Amino acid sequence: MVGASMTRFGVRPESPKRLFAEATADAFASVEKSMDARDVQEAWVGSMAFGGWQFGNTAAYLIEQAGLPGIPAQRVENACASSGFALRDAVLAIRSGACDVALVGGLEKMNDISGLHKRYWLGVSGDTAWERMAGATFPGVYAMMASRHMHEFRTQALDLASVAVKNHANGAKNPHAQFQRAITLEKALASPMVASPLTMFDCCSTTDGAAVLLLASEGHARKYTDTPIWVDGSGAATDMLAVHDRPSMTTLPATVKAAGVAYAEAGVSATDIDLAEVHDCFTIAEVLATEDLGFCGKGEGGAFAREGRGAIGRDVAVNSSGGLKAKGHPLGATGAGQAVEVFEQLHGKAGGRQVSGAEVALTHNVGGSGATCAVHVYRRG
Repeated sequence: MVGASMTRFGVRPESPKRLFAEATADAFASVEKSMDARDVQEAWVGSMAFGGWQFGNTAAYLIEQAGLPGIPAQRVENACASSGFALRDAVLAIRSGACDVALVGGLEKMNDISGLHKRYWLGVSGDTAWERMAGATFPGVYAMMASRHMHEFRTQALDLASVAVKNHANGAKNPHAQFQRAITLEKALASPMVASPLTMFDCCSTTDGAAVLLLASEGHARKYTDTPIWVDGSGAATDMLAVHDRPSMTTLPATVKAAGVAYAEAGVSATDIDLAEVHDCFTIAEVLATEDLGFCGKGEGGAFAREGRGAIGRDVAVNSSGGLKAKGHPLGATGAGQAVEVFEQLHGKAGGRQVSGAEVALTHNVGGSGATCAVHVYRRG
């Protein structure tokens, strides 16, 4: 990565085009030695086109507004992991020699439709026949995962609340975040129940926003910066769509497989990671991620959260951005937004949430309830 930026996530009045154009302009402005838009040879844009806005030809719709008409561009749709997979597509294209400079974007506009329509669109990322049509919502599905984790490993509501408190504390220091305020354990535990055992503060929000990354091959990166952020490992995997078809409700095999590939390519292990942006759409999702990514043992994710081992300055800084929980979750923009946090952290430009001495980072972007996952490992150049 030689450039990266994102809009502030939240409830935004701007159109999808305006949000994407803002993120693109800021990404070019972030390039150390400058980059001309004409240098970009191809683009990948992650988006669910939530609510049905410009559902067809989304990439052309966004790229023209970003001032890049004429280049090959395509939309990548893999639910909430859309821009994580868009990043992987660009990485593989550059590795293959198909292009030397690529743009990766993510965009979602989620707050211009009714609450009922939002629930419908969120549901299409899960199993339709056996989950959605039976009335299961995403909070309901993740609540089942949380209940099972509590049953198997004695995980507590306090553990889940500890995830929310940590991430809101980080988000309070992130100017890109939707929620820039800290919360207490007491407030998290006392918040209204959404789907037992998950309360309001265990759930991420519906969010508008865009994020853009600029990537270059090894032979071209130094034209743009003296400190590129190398993408050393890229792994991805899929799993059974319906949770009931999986052998366990307390692990995401797609995460385990994708992380294994990314670690092997990068030549690192979980203990080498200084900071990780993981897909905490619900607090239980971060607990599962810390286990599946190898930051702690199976069944130890609750204690990992409760003991603060994912805080900045501890074992590994998990969601220094505030995560989906506080930064917000504009579905198709989330994976790219995670990489923006890595770009800022590895350049030492994360302000009050800076992870001291960070050299190696990871992003973990999940689609739906874990049916798709993309994991990337980064190194400061």
